[in-house]
Amino acid sequence: MRTLTGAALAAALAMLPVAAAADTDEIVWGDTLPSGLDPHVVYDVPMQFYMLNVYDGLYRYVGNPPELTPWLAESHEVSDDGLQWTFTLKEGVTFHDGSPLTADDVVYSFQRLLTMGRGPSGAFLPVLAPEGVEKVDDLTVSFTLSQAYAPFLAAIPLVAIVNQDAVEANVVDDDWGSGWLTSNGAGSGAYIPDAETYIPQEKLDLAINPDHFWGWDDNADPIEIVRAYPVQETSTRVLALINGDIDATDSYLPTDQVERVEAAEGVGVASDESMRIMIIRMNNQRAPFDNENFRKCVSHAFDYEAFIDVVLGGFPERNAGPLPGNLWGAPDDLEPYSYDLEAAAEYCDAARDEGAELDRPLEIHIQSALEQTTQAAEILQAGMAAVGVTVELVASTWPTLTSAAGSVETTPDMWVHWVSTYFVDPENWIGQMYDTTFAGTWKASSWYADERVDELLQAARAETDRDVRTGYYEEASRIIVADAADIWIYNTVQLRGLSDRLQGYNFSPVGSGGELRWMSVTD
Repeated sequence: MRTLTGAALAAALAMLPVAAAADTDEIVWGDTLPSGLDPHVVYDVPMQFYMLNVYDGLYRYVGNPPELTPWLAESHEVSDDGLQWTFTLKEGVTFHDGSPLTADDVVYSFQRLLTMGRGPSGAFLPVLAPEGVEKVDDLTVSFTLSQAYAPFLAAIPLVAIVNQDAVEANVVDDDWGSGWLTSNGAGSGAYIPDAETYIPQEKLDLAINPDHFWGWDDNADPIEIVRAYPVQETSTRVLALINGDIDATDSYLPTDQVERVEAAEGVGVASDESMRIMIIRMNNQRAPFDNENFRKCVSHAFDYEAFIDVVLGGFPERNAGPLPGNLWGAPDDLEPYSYDLEAAAEYCDAARDEGAELDRPLEIHIQSALEQTTQAAEILQAGMAAVGVTVELVASTWPTLTSAAGSVETTPDMWVHWVSTYFVDPENWIGQMYDTTFAGTWKASSWYADERVDELLQAARAETDRDVRTGYYEEASRIIVADAADIWIYNTVQLRGLSDRLQGYNFSPVGSGGELRWMSVTD
């Protein structure tokens, strides 16, 4: 992805037909763009921004704490055994090209996702086959699950409904239209992408959809045009915000930049409690990380307090395990690993006694566009050096790292990332991170394997009683933490720089506050 700095940023912004600061109908959104525009293929935080604005789903999360809200669906019913789900659609919804959105499009969208087996399909594939999605009539769709699946409704917003006719008209070699949809839109959402001006990961223009089914009565002065321009280097991005060249930064604002923004005129920082946990993954199937004592050594070598309180100014809260501490299912009594170099040294010695070879330099991969990943890696590097283990930082990117997670051999020794709120259920975190069913996905990139944990997580999916599910998740969390599968650092307080001219910023952990339909701009 291109980095916009200095003259390059000025040149890029000069390409805009109208600068945001000069027109109250437009904004420049300075956050990262997804690696492609197909919502059934790409599954990450930048895609949530695109999907929430260009597409609609049957249900949607709104607000903080996120509330599951009927969206394209008028209502739904579920059978007593939890296997049959029926959704009734709202009438009169149209796609961007004016064609009606019907049950056929919903069926096609789910069958496309499940058959391609990419993007968010992992949330459904264990319980739903393509033939299990059927049209009842033009406004009714039924889903027949192979077994009860408690997170089903919570995961429904993951699936964007695409225009079947538009996609099928662009199918090449049975690719389900993915070659076309990666740079074109086929949605019904509040904003319409401009395929002609789109430059992958560099530029995306969005225009308001005045005919969006939700209507605009709740926002009398919506934004007409959004210029999404990623500015990759943190300090340059903040400078662009302060200078009025962009109206919003990303949501990973480092603490030193928070102070810089808050000291400037005409801009501010939105601070919102989220459910995004920061984590350092360890490849549990690659030596020496296949040794539990060594993983405990690494877990005790990270200076959590220095990172959270000093580097990050105390904004985030320490998170003990694989579930956000503010979500049900996270054990209240779970003890986090502490920074303890004496304990780290003892565990490293125990690992050596068990045959672990700790002489080779270990690698920790960081996301070069996100400064916090570098800061976290450097803190771990220092802690490991103190116990005689060399750790080297390797700069990488999100697309590269998520692709590498497809096999044990290509997954790094360690890498730093966040697990964000794609849907609000423990399945979004612990369920897809530590069940071997999901091995080969970026969420499960620690390659952790434990039979009892698999049993607990699979039982939690099939159980509809939340109290019983809570017990399963609590037990699984204790086992995973005892095994030191990864390094869990904090639960995010999300920080995004915003221009004062941008009004109506409506934060939800799902989408990280990037839903544009609620926003407006002032002079």
